[in-house]
Amino acid sequence: MEAIIKEKISADHLLYVSLKYTKTCDVIINLLSRWKNMIERGMDRLVAKAKKDKKWKPIPDAPRAKLIQLKTIYTRAPEVMHALELYELFRDLEKLEKVRENEFRKGVNLKVTYKEKIININLNQLKEYAETLEKFISYIK
Repeated sequence: MEAIIKEKISADHLLYVSLKYTKTCDVIINLLSRWKNMIERGMDRLVAKAKKDKKWKPIPDAPRAKLIQLKTIYTRAPEVMHALELYELFRDLEKLEKVRENEFRKGVNLKVTYKEKIININLNQLKEYAETLEKFISYIK
């Protein structure tokens, strides 16, 4: 849990301090990467809890297989489901087509094409992601 909190603190610093002053898409990409690492650590805790409750079936240690099984186990927990959906986006971010807009300005925006839809990742969207991940961390605690 301590590692998750450390990732969250550094991600919060990127969101509320670094992004406020630099307004670059590189900071947004680094922030999403931090959040991806944080969710991965949270997933490990969820797997441990599922094993403890004897709900976990032995599978290969592949991240995608782990993700699919976690989705089936925690279908009734919306906090977990939303975080896992975000994780899929964050995980694939490096391979996706990205367009940088308004860098170094107030309306900095990273346009990402994901599953044939264009997602605008701007300050408002990042704050929504932060709220979702806050709920996810609260659920894990």
